[in-house]
Amino acid sequence: MTDTAFRTAAQDSKAWPYEEARKLLKRHPDGKPGNAPVIFETGYGPSGLPHIGTFNEVLRTTMVRHAFQTLSDAPTRLIEFSDDMDGLRKVPDNVPNQAMLAEHLGKPLSRIPDPFEKFESFAAHNNAMLRDFLDRFGFEYEFISSASQYEAGVFDDALKGVLRNYAAIMGVMLPTLRKERAATYSPILPISPKTGVVLQVPVEVVNIEEGTIRFTDSDGEVLVQSILGGHAKLQWKVDWAMRWVALGVDYEMYGKDLIDSGVQSGKIARVLGGRPPEGLIYEMFLDEKGEKISKSKGNGLTLEQWLDYGTQESLSFFAYREPKKAKQLHVGVIPRAVDEYFDFRGKYAALPVEQKLGNPVHHIHDGDVPGTTPPVTFGLLLNLVGVLGAGATAEQVRGYLSNYVEGEITPELDALIGHALAYNRDFVAPTLQRRKPVGIEVTALERLDRDLAAAPADASAVDLQNIVYAIGNEGGFDPLRSWFGALYETLLGSSQGPRMGSFIALYGIDNTRTLIAEALAD
Repeated sequence: MTDTAFRTAAQDSKAWPYEEARKLLKRHPDGKPGNAPVIFETGYGPSGLPHIGTFNEVLRTTMVRHAFQTLSDAPTRLIEFSDDMDGLRKVPDNVPNQAMLAEHLGKPLSRIPDPFEKFESFAAHNNAMLRDFLDRFGFEYEFISSASQYEAGVFDDALKGVLRNYAAIMGVMLPTLRKERAATYSPILPISPKTGVVLQVPVEVVNIEEGTIRFTDSDGEVLVQSILGGHAKLQWKVDWAMRWVALGVDYEMYGKDLIDSGVQSGKIARVLGGRPPEGLIYEMFLDEKGEKISKSKGNGLTLEQWLDYGTQESLSFFAYREPKKAKQLHVGVIPRAVDEYFDFRGKYAALPVEQKLGNPVHHIHDGDVPGTTPPVTFGLLLNLVGVLGAGATAEQVRGYLSNYVEGEITPELDALIGHALAYNRDFVAPTLQRRKPVGIEVTALERLDRDLAAAPADASAVDLQNIVYAIGNEGGFDPLRSWFGALYETLLGSSQGPRMGSFIALYGIDNTRTLIAEALAD
């Protein structure tokens, strides 16, 4: 997006994607030599299936890329890099044929049979899953496999650079290692010609230009072998640095848990004659108890779960907000994220340009923000289906909405109905419990019933809200919010709820009076 007004405002915007993009302008004030593209990269370890963290990293990097494209006419590329030369360290719990995989422990993921028996290797299966995953969300990217680069010789010159600077790289790494680890550490991991296993053994550089090293194989035999053409790979931190240099990566963000890796890889990149990329260090997601999310613990929220109960845009909204702040990621945050996304979207068109750039939806939609929003909030839909019960159907909800919404129900609103039904079924309905009204609540509910009976059938949500307010103000509720709390708890069975005027208009006056009668019944 290159609109002049946006570009001018973006120069000073405090929105974090623009702050990140300006790092790249400073890095290449005159563009890269030969008008070469600015390279953005994200990485993926294909020992498991893509997850919400993968989505998060690609999404945020894409936002920075779009911000840079607002500021500059320089070409760009986004590389999704798969580390599929890594040796398999343990058998994942969620795959078939685990006994077969156990026989291949230590071998590169790209050289292990596919336990799903669909692709030529385990890595090929997971790489295909990754590409399908990214394509599903419309990301624009180029996929690069580590194995393809190593085996095709793309990394050969960079690998010779590692041999050439072997002592300097060891000088970076050894001070960071425990004594026992330092004794056997090598930045180069030869692949045994006998077992195919990635070996963690000391090596001796034999010939830099031929790319040969000497090492002891697992059976005790001393071998001289080339590290080129896929016969070896590099240790993680060295591999990361080599990749930055070989591919010319200019930008890569990573999580707080990789700060040390980033520091050491940056030093190694400089040893190799390159420059570490710019990037944002983001905070990790926490579970509802405030503990770090762990795939092995299974205490996180999966991408599939979010998309069952909320929209993709709401997930993007959640990922955009405050990336340097740890955030709790659990199902309870979804309804708020859905409604806040639409709230920001509804305000976007009327904002001046500089405020549009700070609006999350600008970055979610790359400036092409939809001009309409649903006529009801997700929270209101949840309250409606909550009253209808766990057995509520989409057809029932559409019936209520047809009396409340002008025109046809849009596909976007229809999708929200499905999300609300699923969320209510799994999380709301089991917790709803109406309590009996007490004290002044009884008198107030009786008055609300009378006032609703006297209201016209087509009373607006605003008029109905005014009725509710008047009863609370005149009924002795202090603070006033205790009146609304009483309505939620006695009529809806929840500790929180919607604007009651909107709910009554949607649910219907007669239906609401029935709820009141049930609450007042002995």
